[in-house]
Amino acid sequence: MSIPSNRLTYQTAGESHGPGLVATILGVPAGLTIDVGIINGELARRQGGYGRGGRQKLETDAIEILTGVRRGVSIGAPITFLVQNRDSRLDDLERTPPVHRPRPGHADLAGSIKWLTTDCRETLERASARETAARVAACCVGRLMLKEIFGVEVFGFVRSILDARTDVEVSHDRLGKLIEARNASQTYTLDEATTQKQCGIIRQAKVDRDTVGGDVECHVFGCPPGIGSSMNWYDKLDARIAYAVMGIQAFKAVQLGLGVGCSHRLGSQVHDPIEYDVSKINEPSLGFVRCSNNAGGTEGGMSNGQPIVVTGTMKPIATLLMGLPSVDLNTKEAEDSQYERSDVCAVSAASVVMEHVVAFEVAGAFMEKFGGDSVIETRANYESFLEVARALPLDRTSPPDSVIT
Repeated sequence: MSIPSNRLTYQTAGESHGPGLVATILGVPAGLTIDVGIINGELARRQGGYGRGGRQKLETDAIEILTGVRRGVSIGAPITFLVQNRDSRLDDLERTPPVHRPRPGHADLAGSIKWLTTDCRETLERASARETAARVAACCVGRLMLKEIFGVEVFGFVRSILDARTDVEVSHDRLGKLIEARNASQTYTLDEATTQKQCGIIRQAKVDRDTVGGDVECHVFGCPPGIGSSMNWYDKLDARIAYAVMGIQAFKAVQLGLGVGCSHRLGSQVHDPIEYDVSKINEPSLGFVRCSNNAGGTEGGMSNGQPIVVTGTMKPIATLLMGLPSVDLNTKEAEDSQYERSDVCAVSAASVVMEHVVAFEVAGAFMEKFGGDSVIETRANYESFLEVARALPLDRTSPPDSVIT
């Protein structure tokens, strides 16, 4: 099977305690600035957040560029990154002994049965969220594309941990201050009072030898109407975003806009009325404005010109210090699950991962519509589309000058 040259895709490989993680990105046009500082900064954010475990003190994640970049700029070839693991101990049986008591909520049991073994070790190493370091690195390239080529910005943060929720509203005109507030928060939320409540919840969970989850939110600003498609289910932008978010370890739900709240309202209370403001014709919405955004920026599988708003729910981490009732796979006797070094809460880190996988899916949809071999060509394609869209309705009564008779 061949993949179209403008199809933006990525693949990651590597185990959590292997020598390193590899990310390969296909479909990046030539001429994109690959800012290593930005990528490493996002990797550092993924390692942060209150409630993280001991591994984060052992590693400082950074990428090594192996292919596809010359002098800091993409050349149109596949881009490959390596993120080394400092804690590489997969073959050390003293440090990584067999795991015969699967953890409820983790991949341990299902993976052991799938691969016909009673040792959960290999499953838990590959299923580990350590893999998301490579995913953030790969998806950050998509985020760089959105910003440099299309002027699209992406912002993610923690909306809630357990019942400690911030009600701060997010808007593009306040983006700078919102980023500043998030980066100042130990839990990556948007106000100090909620940060302190969330930290208190995590501290108590650690005392109780338990774990906590929460909701993370991502906003995409600057998408014009028509990104994605209603023609095929697999090309729908909202479906692609939902798939990517649900692919993050420990995520159990995803919604766009009002999401499940739609089931509790009448249609007149759900659908966002459309108005036209000619003074905003040069904005990404092309002048089509709404007084609400319950749709979360997508309708019919396509962006509608409003900010794309995605919420993902992360369950509490499955590795508990207290252990949970389980079974020894060798003896079939009742035993508590085995403990593996883990976090009490990784919701903050998950917000960074979700922010980037959402960005990558949006970037992929942009490239399928406007893609070219270079940044210059792709940007020209995009600007040409916007020019024609602003000129609607088109005069279809006269044949184009280029018609040959």
